[in-house]
Amino acid sequence: MATITISIDGEIFKVISRRAKKNLLSVKEQIEEIIRQSAIRTKAGVSAALIKTDDKLVEIFSRHKKGKRKRK
Repeated sequence: MATITISIDGEIFKVISRRAKKNLLSVKEQIEEIIRQSAIRTKAGVSAALIKTDDKLVEIFSRHKKGKRKRK
């Protein structure tokens, strides 16, 4: 297992803390779950736009770019 240190904005930390409490997880476990879900979707090659998720934090950490694409 690797140890990684991250900095999280206070407001996002509050959201993660509330979500962790709701899911009966520690903050660390909740962050690991968010990253795991994002990694699985990326590995599967499934576009984030095709996945319906109620987890805004997964969307934040997703690689999928939102918005209109620039035309060449």
